[in-house]
Amino acid sequence: MKPHRATRLSIHPDNPQGRHIARAVEALRNGGIVVYPTDTVYGLGCDITHRDAIDRIIRLKGRDPKKPMSFICADLTHISRYAAVSDFAYKILKRYLPGPYTFVLPASRETPKALQTTLRTVGIRIPAHPVPTALVAGLGQPLLSTSANRSNEQTISEPEELESRLGHDVDLILECGALPVLPSSVISLVGDQVTVLREGLGDLSPFLVPL
Repeated sequence: MKPHRATRLSIHPDNPQGRHIARAVEALRNGGIVVYPTDTVYGLGCDITHRDAIDRIIRLKGRDPKKPMSFICADLTHISRYAAVSDFAYKILKRYLPGPYTFVLPASRETPKALQTTLRTVGIRIPAHPVPTALVAGLGQPLLSTSANRSNEQTISEPEELESRLGHDVDLILECGALPVLPSSVISLVGDQVTVLREGLGDLSPFLVPL
């Protein structure tokens, strides 16, 4: 019996092929794990309503289960279903999303506990990239978003390396060539206070002065 190996599809970064998106959405609905491009690094994701798929990603990455992972929503209305968005936070989200930022907000009851911190917060993204947004639109659910690499290893930016290192552990790889190696910047808006938790891609100067 041949070992499992993920299908690798080359997807257009600006006009993603509908048939490739549909194939990825089918895999996600069936509890599969998909590698996909974003406006930062390659993401490793699943449907956040599939707990078994979340657990697979935790094992694949060798990640501490207590360390939460963020997810991608379709728009601000979608975010408000999974997080408590104050007027203060809404103005910031509206201005900077879509973009290379992950915003930490108080989690709502809709957010799976596996994706919440012990403080009941959650990290949410809307990337400025048509592939993950098309996946969320097709799936009708948020898409788990964690970097496509094993914990404590360097970010993988080349499609060939994605296939060689993760191909036996994921179900589908959507690739569009080499991507940056910097992840999104992570910014907490909890309590209407702006705190930069991780410096990554994206201009952080607006967040380092009083808004």
